[in-house]
Amino acid sequence: MAKKERFDLVIVGSGPGGYVAAVRAARLGLKTACVEKAPRLGGICLNSGCIPSKALLDSSRYFHLAKAHLAEHGIKTGRIGLDLAAMMARKDRVVSELTDNVRKLLERNRIRILHGTAALSGAHRVEVSLNDGKENTQTLEADAILLATGSEPAPLPGMAFDGQRIVSAAEALAFDRVPKHLGIVGGGYIGLELGSVWLRLGAKVTVLEMLPRIAPAMDAQVARTLDRLLKRQGMEIRVKTAVKEAAAGAKSVKVTVETDGRSETLNVERLLVAVGRKPLTRGLNLEQVGVQTDPKTGFIIIDSRYRTSVPSIYAIGDLVPGPMLAHKASAEGIAAVECIAGRPGEVDYDTIPSIIYTHPEAASVGLTEEEAKRRQIPCCVGSYPFLGTGRARCMGETDGFVKLVVQADTDRLLGAHIIGPRASDMIAECVTAMVFGASSEDLARTVHGHPTFAEALQEAAMAARKCSIYAF
Repeated sequence: MAKKERFDLVIVGSGPGGYVAAVRAARLGLKTACVEKAPRLGGICLNSGCIPSKALLDSSRYFHLAKAHLAEHGIKTGRIGLDLAAMMARKDRVVSELTDNVRKLLERNRIRILHGTAALSGAHRVEVSLNDGKENTQTLEADAILLATGSEPAPLPGMAFDGQRIVSAAEALAFDRVPKHLGIVGGGYIGLELGSVWLRLGAKVTVLEMLPRIAPAMDAQVARTLDRLLKRQGMEIRVKTAVKEAAAGAKSVKVTVETDGRSETLNVERLLVAVGRKPLTRGLNLEQVGVQTDPKTGFIIIDSRYRTSVPSIYAIGDLVPGPMLAHKASAEGIAAVECIAGRPGEVDYDTIPSIIYTHPEAASVGLTEEEAKRRQIPCCVGSYPFLGTGRARCMGETDGFVKLVVQADTDRLLGAHIIGPRASDMIAECVTAMVFGASSEDLARTVHGHPTFAEALQEAAMAARKCSIYAF
């Protein structure tokens, strides 16, 4: 007989949306439980996504610097070797430490943690099949239920993941040796980041993108620059290229591609399929309890307060429309819990940054120049190259630029797009400026430290004002 417990809120999933929501709920006084089917907390992001990929990106970047760039700084290193096992072990330690921190955070806030597979059995009830080796179940009853189970890789027809030759990002983060030739289907965030890791470590990397450009969600000028710089590093990028078939053999994958009507066969050692992700709703019993989903996308349908078609059940993160980003899920988790607690909670979706952690990094927030023109918004565009900043020259990091899109009539910042060193950190200033409705004059008159990369942002703001009616 299943044991029963009662809570104010039960959260299914402990990723960046789920665990952040749980902590906020506990601090608002809600008796909260968090259910996670995996052995460790943190979800895909901490265990097999954002965190391990960034750990490998940093490690592979150090390896590349030691091989190719330290000499120009007068540093003699001798022969450089790769210990991939040690690199992977470091990555695993980073993941373990962060997931342990999440557990401690939940425990400090007196949140009940259950490891098991959750399924909805009513508007206020969750059945949990516990991972205790005894096939025990537990029934959780709650005033509100928050679904935060995230997403899973989207496969392509005829290219089913086998975990060995045709792989998802999770397997590509744990190769036991550097592949001689890594094929990547998809020129988005995941494909470019993991392609960069293995390229730096010695693999030949071929990116196959069906659309006319890589990083299609980014500003077009940023995407073109990223394409050029990655090719300069040695990455092979083929756009307007559709993958028709992939046949895995014992030692390689035969990939049939089509570019401008011409078919070609490539042989790669491994094939990473990174064409996107889909909501992970399998086994939740959504239909049985009346939670509606979009039949085309699979997203759970919610209202402005993150309620599903069943008012006591809420959903956030990759389960609902919008960019599949960890920080978006965290923001939604906080907002949803505040709504559950009877407070106002919302997310400003116009100011959610997007980042590609290649080298150089690419970061974006708000409208691109193309989007502003499509919406017929009169705008000014100001840009400034990192080549012109002293800090970038000192570090030898002169590739890229800052580009700002400003409303011509009001001078308000509409969007910011950065490709270059530390773009992932610099974009935060632009997000803050947009949240507070700042103008290009506000950014231009803000004193920035010298010498810093952020001076390029100030210079871009000055450049944008040249076409503004408020120009000084």
